[in-house]
Amino acid sequence: MSEIIWDLNLIQKYNQSGPRYTSYPTALEFNESYNDDDFKIAAAQYPNKPLSLYVHIPFCHKLCYFCACNKIITRHKHKVDTYLDYLEKEIRYRAPLFENRIVTQIHWGGGTPTYLDEDQSLRLMAMLRKHFNISEQAEISIEMDPREIELSMLDHLREIGFNRISMGIQDFNKEVQKLVNREQDEDFIFALMKRAQELKFVSTNIDLIYGLPNQTVDSFMFTLQKVVELNPDRMSIFNYAHLPSRFAAQIKIKDEMLPKPETKLEILQKTIETLSNSGYQFIGMDHFAKPTDELAVAQKNGVLHRNFQGYTTQEDADLLGMGVSAISLLGDSYAQNHKELKQYYTEVENRGIALHKGLVMTKDDCLRRDVIKALICNFQLEYAKVEKIYGIDFKKYFAEDLSLLAPLARDGLLEIDSKSISVTSRGRLLIRNICMCFDIYSRQQAKRQQFSRII
Repeated sequence: MSEIIWDLNLIQKYNQSGPRYTSYPTALEFNESYNDDDFKIAAAQYPNKPLSLYVHIPFCHKLCYFCACNKIITRHKHKVDTYLDYLEKEIRYRAPLFENRIVTQIHWGGGTPTYLDEDQSLRLMAMLRKHFNISEQAEISIEMDPREIELSMLDHLREIGFNRISMGIQDFNKEVQKLVNREQDEDFIFALMKRAQELKFVSTNIDLIYGLPNQTVDSFMFTLQKVVELNPDRMSIFNYAHLPSRFAAQIKIKDEMLPKPETKLEILQKTIETLSNSGYQFIGMDHFAKPTDELAVAQKNGVLHRNFQGYTTQEDADLLGMGVSAISLLGDSYAQNHKELKQYYTEVENRGIALHKGLVMTKDDCLRRDVIKALICNFQLEYAKVEKIYGIDFKKYFAEDLSLLAPLARDGLLEIDSKSISVTSRGRLLIRNICMCFDIYSRQQAKRQQFSRII
């Protein structure tokens, strides 16, 4: 992969709001007419595909003011046992649809999955192993909060099958931590990473956020220096989207505390420079990885994939989401559970499932999904591959889209010829803008305002 070329004028020109494309169409297009019959048809559409499982654990000990996740703040650990009771009912209802599938990936997200104690996490993993055929080589990953966990928990997680961890750190600066209500012990974070490496976790990821209150270029470089010392295999560095009208906790973060747009851009620029000089490769969007990491290797081989958890090597797997708010991608269909916990419980109690809404994709949706995925994952697209699968003339079918791309090509973000599209080093940071030219839904301008800015 060639290096990123930082062109401030172009970044400022194209820094508008747009989707992150963890799905196409995005979740905004899901509708409540989607039902369980649609779900069952989707589950049977590609019966030989491997299966990826996502389990949503909504509980957290404390409220982080920046958070936009679906979470429940509580200190009552017994609530987890109740949640697992209902989750088990949902698993029992859903699992028979996939009895002939091999599970190649499991991910626990949240909330804070490490809110579960040893017995509770063992119970949940045993439930999954009982009801699904899990490959011995499966990727099994968990999101961790380093504030409310014992070092021995890593040993337990490894023992029950986890081989990948993702740790939310966000920022090492104490002042920033206080302002977002996420104070943490730096020495303990280093101890956790050291123990993870001793236990031979296959992959370690660190999450950071830029654009938080009172962050400066220097303070974030201090954070990056610490993270490079931690030596994770991957990093996710997200742009904080301040949307207090949608996420109530963000009201605690005052506008005047936030770094100015030009400061955020400088933070991003120096982040890319620092990580590139430290041996990390820019995968795309907000993700960096060592060249030897599976994500980087998959991208080099043109087989990187993207789903609701971000970039993944599981290119050809269906995704089954379970738990409150969880999203599934099965066949050519999306499905999402209820977001409210009480509603989730009521639906599971009465029906065994908590399906709320979804979308059966049209042929055009599938075609555009594959085009967007190729561009956002591998930064290039060959017309012939798409034409062979969908029986179209690419340039005729996408004549309007190619005309929308033309100004971006003139600005040097991509190269278009008679056979392919290639994103340039100058265009990689603006890949979302490029993808939006193929997004039939994002052309409804009003909806874009529900998304975060590109940079």
